[in-house]
Amino acid sequence: MAATPSSAIIRDIDAHMTKSGIPNGRWYVGVTSDIERRLFGFHAVSRQKHWFIYRQAVNSAAARDIENAYHKAGCQGAGGGGDLTARYVYAYVITPTTVE
Repeated sequence: MAATPSSAIIRDIDAHMTKSGIPNGRWYVGVTSDIERRLFGFHAVSRQKHWFIYRQAVNSAAARDIENAYHKAGCQGAGGGGDLTARYVYAYVITPTTVE
C-alpha cells in the first residue's frame, strides 16, 4: 500500500464513517506499523461484515496528527501508541467482539 497524503486519508475515513451512519463516539481510531497484527489481531476486528478502514500516511507524525484530530472529533482511542514506524491510521466500529 502506498503512502497517502493526509487530506486524502481524512477524506476517505470521513466518507467511510459517514456511509456507516454510526456516530464518532462508537469508532476507535489508532495508528500502527503492522495493520494485520494490530487491527485484525489485537483489536479482533472481523474482515467480514464489520465497518473498518485503514490508510498509510506519509510518516508517523502525519499518522499521529490524523489520529489526534479524530480523537478531538469524539472518536475513541488512547493516542500515543506505536513507535516512529507507525504510519498506518486505522478506524473501526467498536462492538462486543472487538478489543479496545
